[in-house]
Amino acid sequence: MTNTYKTATEIEAVVSGFESCGTGGDDFKHREHLTVAVSYLSVSTQKQAADKMRMGLLRFLAHHRVGSEKYNETLTMFWVAMVRQTLGEIGPDSSLVEKCNRVIEVLGNPALAFDYYSKELLWSDEARKGCVKPDLKNWEKV
Repeated sequence: MTNTYKTATEIEAVVSGFESCGTGGDDFKHREHLTVAVSYLSVSTQKQAADKMRMGLLRFLAHHRVGSEKYNETLTMFWVAMVRQTLGEIGPDSSLVEKCNRVIEVLGNPALAFDYYSKELLWSDEARKGCVKPDLKNWEKV
């Protein structure tokens, strides 16, 4: 596995950089999104984690002067659900490092969403503003 975490401190730095908006806009990629989602889901419910992720992403976009129209509610809910599902397959005694590394290994391909959604639907205004049902393959919503 490449780009794996070795310590919880590395993970905490990613979460802290996201929450403080100290991470550069171009430096917060799919791997970092997954890392934050794992961290949030490790200490809260799926709904709480999704709410925190949404608020954090909107704050992050505003801080970096990226229009809020870039935010996609459907994608956020999809990835939080996928991370939760993957965490459910990992032993409860796993460390945060093990959880993050496993989630990145399983969900590291950002194109996975297109197994569930057509590009037209996923990039629609409806999908950006609210969580829409997939048109290709089903997943459990928050």
